[in-house]
Amino acid sequence: MNAKDEEEAELFRRAMQDVRPIKPSARAPGPRAPGTARGLRPRARFARAERAAVLAESLLAPGPFIDAQPGEELLFRRPGVPETVVRGLRRGSYRVESELDLHGLRALEGATQLALFLRDALARGQQCLRIIHGKGLRSGERGPVLKNAVNTILRRDDGVLAFCSARPNAGGTGATLVLLRRK
Repeated sequence: MNAKDEEEAELFRRAMQDVRPIKPSARAPGPRAPGTARGLRPRARFARAERAAVLAESLLAPGPFIDAQPGEELLFRRPGVPETVVRGLRRGSYRVESELDLHGLRALEGATQLALFLRDALARGQQCLRIIHGKGLRSGERGPVLKNAVNTILRRDDGVLAFCSARPNAGGTGATLVLLRRK
């Protein structure tokens, strides 16, 4: 240490000679997250989103990923579901009770939104849904990313009885009509 540093250290010691540490009080509040009330433990803000992401990821992998081409129609029915039910769904015999538009989302984001949407629709007792995923014409070599994710997730969800591509005037191969189980 040089003379200047020693001089500054001595000045600091003299300035702090009367200073005593503050005793911790039982009532003194500890650090708290912004926006929380005193005494309440802060909650994780992203817990719901994280749970949804885990759910979506589990729906996308592992297992076979069902591939569809941009103009290809989607069609699926569980064993035991009569063909007449699928025909009725294709013709528009069921009233669409809720709709989800996934345009512009990435596959994982879309899968998360779809998983939450299906869970909510089943809880509400809804039977017919429309999911708009786009045709995937601009996806290049990857093919229709959202359409394939929707196709895969719907096939894996036990709450889904059947689904098919919408009629041309309701979105065609860029939208899917879904028939859910009744409660």
